[in-house]
Amino acid sequence: MSNFHVLREITPLLENDALYIADRHKKEFTYPIHCHDVSELNFVEHAEGVRRIVGDSSEIIGPYDLILCTSPDLEHVWEQNTCKSEDIREITIQFDFSMIADSFISKTPFESIRRMLIRARKGLVFPMQTIIKVYSRLDTLSQQKDNFRTFMQFLEILHELSLCTDARTLATTSYAKVEIEDDSRRILKIKNYINENYMNELKLKILADMAFMSESSFSRFFKLHTGRTLSDYIIDIRMGNASRMLVDTMMSVNEISLSCGYNNMSNFNRIFKRNKGCSPTDFRENYKKIRIII
Repeated sequence: MSNFHVLREITPLLENDALYIADRHKKEFTYPIHCHDVSELNFVEHAEGVRRIVGDSSEIIGPYDLILCTSPDLEHVWEQNTCKSEDIREITIQFDFSMIADSFISKTPFESIRRMLIRARKGLVFPMQTIIKVYSRLDTLSQQKDNFRTFMQFLEILHELSLCTDARTLATTSYAKVEIEDDSRRILKIKNYINENYMNELKLKILADMAFMSESSFSRFFKLHTGRTLSDYIIDIRMGNASRMLVDTMMSVNEISLSCGYNNMSNFNRIFKRNKGCSPTDFRENYKKIRIII
């Protein structure tokens, strides 16, 4: 087991609360990497140069950033990094729809929101054009005096976000440990096979045979259906598992390389750096720096 841990935040959200909203100004980010049992929508402005980490995703953000995270086990943090702003604004909205009613979000009018909340188990970041659409409602949310109107305004924000077609997931499926889903039973079968056998050699012919297709037809079908090549998908699964091992275990980089299907460690290091922007050793060290012992 790892000798460093993620802080599990105790949310201020009480049993009868629908929302917890914090609208604050700060000069720097100091809170450690953490996770919590409730969902969170987090908006940051005037924070260019801050490093945002969600699971195994690490990115330098621009002046504005909006993410949604709905997994209780997906760690996240904003690091000061090179940000020089003297007035960072952060709006944090924590919510738990299960506290309201199990069937509430499953109703037809909320279908697009429900699908978005499922995607956000891996963390979901929204583009600038979507941030612009919800900015005025985010900006005034904490100023509402009526609790009902506050909640309805938040639902409007979620609905607008759920209509965004350019929102991008952050953590890899294997790192976030979310259930693999797909509309196509053939693709789902392949994805599950890859997830269970990523540590072994994965041959195109075997996967194509599982789908009852030729190799060329299957490659085209997979990319058309998922938007990614088969090799890129396999790499993502392997890198996600490797990242999780670097964070959660004391295995050596060489052991992790072998456990993720790479017999050549230099090849593993090269692919890891290309995908994560740093070496496996640096990735592990960076997580140690932003975690605390509890």
